[in-house]
Order: sequence, then structure tokens, then C-alpha cells
Amino acid sequence: MTVSTGRAIAYDVVVVFVFLLFGSAAHDSAAQGSGHLVALGACFFAGLAAGWGVARAWRTPARVWPTGVIVWLVTVAVGVALRGVLVPDAGFAPTFLAVAAGFLAVTLLGWRALASVPPRR
Repeated sequence: MTVSTGRAIAYDVVVVFVFLLFGSAAHDSAAQGSGHLVALGACFFAGLAAGWGVARAWRTPARVWPTGVIVWLVTVAVGVALRGVLVPDAGFAPTFLAVAAGFLAVTLLGWRALASVPPRR
């Protein structure tokens, strides 16, 4: 299946947004205020944008390799790094890195893998 660049961007944005929503619900981020969620979102959306730039994802947005893998790795690396700088009292927890990397791998690579399955006839 061919996926347009616009649709691929939308899928990736939704994936990161869902990651943020699940994370904030699991950790009661609402108690920390909306600024916390906005700062966290800025970190991971900046990572997603950087991933798209590094991978030049607009050329083959739905490919798992190398596009999806690069987008995923850069999103996680930049998102986690910026989180440590921009989110007050975020600190660094290896479990956060593992959960973020795992969730974003399954979702960012997952929709690309599904898009590469040929349609049934």
C-alpha cells in the first residue's frame, strides 16, 4: 500500500500523541499541570521532527527500513534527552527509556510494517 507523506506524518504524530496520553494517564501527569504535558510533548515532537529530517522520511515515509528505524531511534534519543533538560524534575530512569523505546518501536514501526503488507485479492 502506498502511504502519502501527509498521511505518514499524521500517523507518526498520532503515535507520539497516544504515547504522551498513555504516559500522562499512567503517571497522573495532570496533577503536575498542563505545562508538564506540553513540555514533554515538545520534547518528543521535536524528536519526531528531527527523525524525519535525519531519515529524509518524506522520500519513502512508509518503509520500515531504514526510514522507520531512523525515525524511531532519533525520536526516542532526542525526546529522552530533551526531557532531561526541559521537563522539571524529570530525571533519568532506565525504565522510562525502555518503555518509551518499546512503545514507540511497536507503533512507529508497526504501522509501517502493516502498510507494507500487500492487499489480499
